[in-house]
Amino acid sequence: MDEPTAPSRIGVFLLDDHEVVRRGVADLLSAEDDIEVVGEASTAEQAVGRILATSPDVAILDVQLPDGSGVEVCREVRSARPELVCLMLTSFAEDEALFEAIMAGAAGFVLKQVRGIDLLDSVRRVAVGESLLDPHVTARVLERLRRAPEEDERLKGLTPQEKRILALLAEGKTNRQIA
Repeated sequence: MDEPTAPSRIGVFLLDDHEVVRRGVADLLSAEDDIEVVGEASTAEQAVGRILATSPDVAILDVQLPDGSGVEVCREVRSARPELVCLMLTSFAEDEALFEAIMAGAAGFVLKQVRGIDLLDSVRRVAVGESLLDPHVTARVLERLRRAPEEDERLKGLTPQEKRILALLAEGKTNRQIA
């Protein structure tokens, strides 16, 4: 099977409540020939409408926002546009945030301490369907699912197919491999 190819120009939307972070990421991305920043927002409320209006290939979403979370934005925009790829950006690697991001359909989880070249690589990789969810961390989330799924209200509604997909994500499979 052929490897998927990225669009000739990857459209990226940025959501971060800190203007300096947003500007820095936008400048980093805009300096690349194959990446274009198509929109920005500083709140979850602004982001949903703007993301749907600009139709990016990748949305980089800050996990913690003053009026909600990037995870909620991910869930909402992916329900309207399932092909949209969301890359979560956060200051802290928390299991709960990772769990929520996986459940919302995020393709990756990147710490804000990431080097610029690694963020660019992450955007390109998720744009072609790769998953950037660390298999070790995702495996911890999967173990949590196996231990006590009946205790977690969020998991009660998962179908057997959704549970299989989550298990494949934990193994580090890409979206294309899972499909």
